[in-house]
Amino acid sequence: MDILRTIAYQPGNNKMCEHAHNKSSETRRAKLEDNSHTTQEMSRIISDSTTGKCYCRGKVLGKGGFAKCYEFTDLGSGKMYAVKIIPHTRVSKPHQREKIDREIELHRALHHKHIVQFYHHFEDKDNIYILLEYCSRRSLAHILKARKVLTEPEVRYYLRQIVSGLKYLHEQEILHRDLKLGNFFINEAMELKIGDFGLAAKLEPVENRRRTICGTPNYLSPEVLNKQGHGCGSDVWALGCVMYTMLLGRPPFETTNLKETYRCIREARYSLPSMLSPQSKHLISRMLARNPEERPRLDDILSHEFFSQGFTPDRLSSNCCHMAPDLQYTSPAKSFFKKAAAALFGGKKDKAKYFETLNKLTKEEEDIHRLRQDLRKACISNPPCRPEDGKPPAALPAKPAAPTNDGGNKPQLRDTIHMIVRGTLGSCSSSSECLEDSTMGNVVDTVARVLRGCLENMPEANGIPKEGLNCGFQWVTKWVDYSNKYGFGYQLSDHTVGVLFNNGTHMSLLSDKKTVQYYAELGQCMVFNTCEAPEQFVSQVTILKYFTHYMEENLMDGGDVRNVTDISRPRLYLLQWLKSDRALMMLFNDGTFQVNFYHDHTKIILCSQSEEYLLTYINEERVSTAIRLSVLLRRGCSQDLRNRMEYALNMLLQRCH
Repeated sequence: MDILRTIAYQPGNNKMCEHAHNKSSETRRAKLEDNSHTTQEMSRIISDSTTGKCYCRGKVLGKGGFAKCYEFTDLGSGKMYAVKIIPHTRVSKPHQREKIDREIELHRALHHKHIVQFYHHFEDKDNIYILLEYCSRRSLAHILKARKVLTEPEVRYYLRQIVSGLKYLHEQEILHRDLKLGNFFINEAMELKIGDFGLAAKLEPVENRRRTICGTPNYLSPEVLNKQGHGCGSDVWALGCVMYTMLLGRPPFETTNLKETYRCIREARYSLPSMLSPQSKHLISRMLARNPEERPRLDDILSHEFFSQGFTPDRLSSNCCHMAPDLQYTSPAKSFFKKAAAALFGGKKDKAKYFETLNKLTKEEEDIHRLRQDLRKACISNPPCRPEDGKPPAALPAKPAAPTNDGGNKPQLRDTIHMIVRGTLGSCSSSSECLEDSTMGNVVDTVARVLRGCLENMPEANGIPKEGLNCGFQWVTKWVDYSNKYGFGYQLSDHTVGVLFNNGTHMSLLSDKKTVQYYAELGQCMVFNTCEAPEQFVSQVTILKYFTHYMEENLMDGGDVRNVTDISRPRLYLLQWLKSDRALMMLFNDGTFQVNFYHDHTKIILCSQSEEYLLTYINEERVSTAIRLSVLLRRGCSQDLRNRMEYALNMLLQRCH
């Protein structure tokens, strides 16, 4: 936890220092003092002689250059605090004590929703105690460590709050000077708070600015390294580094050598991988402009297309601390099923009663017959939009239309789906107990290794090799995301329909429309007839038929692939799916890996065939090209296809985070 770090760095030196001229002796002394401090057993009960309050010291939350931060509980009120404890031995010199006093004086005057609240400070004979707002979700650094990368909606959510707090600071003529993930704290309600004001300072005119090089190396701006001092633009630069790090999991200028890192910063030299959206690339490049005068103001950041053209959730679930969010939105499929239920049962009370008792249905065939009739009525009154020849419809419908094979209308899909949701077969049993699954990891590792090996070794080329192969694999031709209620449904090229339910189980209805395969765990299959479904599976079979009928009546196939059925191949079932705001990823039990891109309905499908991997690309005209990876390795492919393969690999690597 970096709330405590009040450090300065020397250029070209990776060691922390307070004063460069006395670095070595102070470092040795600090270590000795720290060891002495930790060997003494600090009292569990801390008393504030100025107020008479007593606090119980809890677990360590973090530590920094001068101090440690603990969880404190007020024994009178039960209120919890994050308390920064600074031993007097660590601030024995006048300039050290002045630094702490300056931090206290600056922080105590700040009052903003997105600034860590300063409550109180007191001293005893051993320590200085600073009582701060307790943020139970720790920091963005902890979240990113668990997640590896964040989605664009999450990045917008956090950046809005950071900009709000930072704008308040700048209006108070205060520079933070150490903006980084570890200094953004998250409370119980998933609200962000800017903290750690150990390096904060008042904004000074250019000619009066301090030339101290302070902060965290990866986030230092060129003007700070060049000893031109900190300005508002320096905080904006750090914000650009923060945005980059959240999206890609690493800072933009990180290298194995600090001297090289500083060289890259001075030259504003960094890479923008192709998996980033154009809007995010543009905003990052503006914030990381070498000249601070060319960087955007904070208001300009919030009005950028990255925000104006992208979905930002109002709030995030605490689950986002360790997994990608499942954000609610009104999908065309959800709208369709609601209309069908409303037509079937009339009033809201009847509809609610139906959904409540759905899991108790026993007269399955009768219900399906009634539902089919009313689904048909709903389709007539609200015909779905069906793009033809890969072109968008001439006019946008006033209301969400039924999804196409890619889950929605072509032109507006990128604007209506801006989250990542995912499902995993066997992720939990009916009793919500998580299952450890090595098979999933093996499938992912194999596919990722094959795809990465191809990308790293194939040469550049202008076109796509054509082999005229006959394909013997199955792929997803239609899909429906109804995960806000039931699960994710899809149809394979052999007309098998599968649903990966929200409880982690999977059910397939084979092309004969009679045989059901049920998977509660990977590799464990139960087969039964729809007319003889065990009682506990009746409701899931009913929902499976919902999906089947909906896709048959309303969705068109996603492309033209010349399939030759291979009856020797095992039955395909979905292991996991992942949606970003640009594409849908689906991973199957035999390693088949498919990614559908929303904006132009193109797709790539990777599968193994005859002991060799095959990549199939379906272009905007819905025409497919199948290429063996061995051919790609020799002849290469177009940059457009390479970019899609890189994005697909990135989605695959994110699938557990």
